Amino acid sequence: MGRGGRPELVAPPEVYYNDDEAQKYTNNSRIINIQTALTERALELLNLPKDSQPKMILDLGCGSGLSGEVLTEHGHIWMGFDISESMLDVALEREVEGDLCLHDLGHGMPLRPGMFDGAISISAVQWLCNADKTCNEPKRRMKRFFETLYSCLSRGARAVLQIYPETHSQAEMLVTAAMKVGFSGGLVVDFPHSTRAKKHFLVLMVGSNMAIPQAKGLNGEDEEMAEDEESEDDEEEATQIKVMGRERLRRRAMGKKDKNRKGKDWVVRKKEQMRKKGREVANDSKYTRLVAAKKSYKACWSEW
Repeated sequence: MGRGGRPELVAPPEVYYNDDEAQKYTNNSRIINIQTALTERALELLNLPKDSQPKMILDLGCGSGLSGEVLTEHGHIWMGFDISESMLDVALEREVEGDLCLHDLGHGMPLRPGMFDGAISISAVQWLCNADKTCNEPKRRMKRFFETLYSCLSRGARAVLQIYPETHSQAEMLVTAAMKVGFSGGLVVDFPHSTRAKKHFLVLMVGSNMAIPQAKGLNGEDEEMAEDEESEDDEEEATQIKVMGRERLRRRAMGKKDKNRKGKDWVVRKKEQMRKKGREVANDSKYTRLVAAKKSYKACWSEW
């Protein structure tokens, strides 16, 4: 999870992902890289048939369409659900190719039975674990979500839900809720021994007792590579922060410049004060405004 804390603990998703946050989320290169990598891994775990036919995929918590773009690149048709209107507005602006629906996953999905060949979700389903409103009861919302997800998937299909569980018990709660409605499968944890690279995928199967897919990095293989990718992302983000910091200082300096700007009136007033004190002062002329501008320029640079 990001170093800035858990968004689920700040506000409900439709409130947290407002216009500003939606734009920042979509334009952050680190988030784009992470979303792309997680979606590629979700498609790998989805294990779709190796044929040339496009599949109908459900993207749960599609946001601004970052994961949907990966589905499009793989030649699939997709439909996305999200509770944040601001996120979906950004997706529309970006002209993503999937169909978009403003909807709360906790209310279940109003879809025809057996309609989809698979489903993915990137960093969204853990929001169902939070009672962020007095009317939201997590277990009831999870039950409704998994019931309708099970219903809309075709027999033999899979759902791969990448989650950021806050605790081990939260992950168990999600697995239990899914198993109760008929899913088989379980939790796949990539790089379980790494604090930075660890990723949780809830892999659910409809009408199939196949073994749960193998997790990555069980014996430490590829773990260093995954952590290096995270480090590179961190360095890129740090560079962006530094650049933003310089820009903020520049804007602040410009603001001080405006505040310290001394016009002709100020110069005339100062000259009058000097005259009252008996000092010799040059007469006012057409150059008075130029003198004032020079004083303002010097004051700005002295503060910088």
